[in-house]
Amino acid sequence: MFPLIAAVQPLFLGAVLVWAATNKLFSRHAGTSARRSALTSLVGERRVVPAYRLLGGVELTLGALLVLPPALRVEAVAATALCVGFLGYLGYARTVAPESSCGCLSAHRTPVGWRGFVRAGLLVLAGLAAVGATGGWLSALVDRPAAAGAVLLVEAAAVVVLSAELDPVWLLPLRRFRAALTHPLRGGSGVPLLFAVQQLQQSAAYRRVAHLLSSDVLEHWDDEGWRMVGYAARYQGRTATAVFAVPLRTYQPDAVRVAVVDERTGVTLLSADGSVADTPAVAER
Repeated sequence: MFPLIAAVQPLFLGAVLVWAATNKLFSRHAGTSARRSALTSLVGERRVVPAYRLLGGVELTLGALLVLPPALRVEAVAATALCVGFLGYLGYARTVAPESSCGCLSAHRTPVGWRGFVRAGLLVLAGLAAVGATGGWLSALVDRPAAAGAVLLVEAAAVVVLSAELDPVWLLPLRRFRAALTHPLRGGSGVPLLFAVQQLQQSAAYRRVAHLLSSDVLEHWDDEGWRMVGYAARYQGRTATAVFAVPLRTYQPDAVRVAVVDERTGVTLLSADGSVADTPAVAER
């Protein structure tokens, strides 16, 4: 099975590199993406756009070489080195400019997170597999089209899922579809969700964290006389979830409580009584 997987990796890597290059070379937002990225800290404001486009040119050239026959090992080695460089760049961005955007596959602004590191690691592994390939991707697709297509489909899906900048393309529509199926305006208790939303919007807890929220209601559930209502949020550069506890059957805005929780670690960053865990007392988006 490994020879088949290795054989299709040049096609997979080449397609990802060409995709990334298209964003850098042909997007009308390329200049904005470049200035938002950590390249600004690395090469300076004046040189960041040319550097960004130069990187796109390298990606486009190498991606085209990988996709077009013949399959040369030196191309796979160069692609692996480039992916290792991406991994190092993400580490630099996370350390030096944590608020910067990745600027990798889309103009959508997304700070560097764990998904970016996993994606880069996947590309490095794909490059190493391509170095060991003994046949071309075209032969693999002709000889075993179902298996080769399945490998490519799984890898492409992994790249999409691991790309936070692509969430508006697939994750938000998925959430809307789930909302359409589950009818979130009515909870399992029969009490409309709107009753809870009206309460929390009148509460001091909501006013405290409203500037941190970045979505409408994403989920809700009932627990022992309370309705828990969750929103996406950002707290000092971290992706978080704001969970409000709202009285289920009585109208008591003063009783509403909220906790802002780091999505990655589960640490409570801010609570309704003003206590803050491992962050400064002033909340900044």
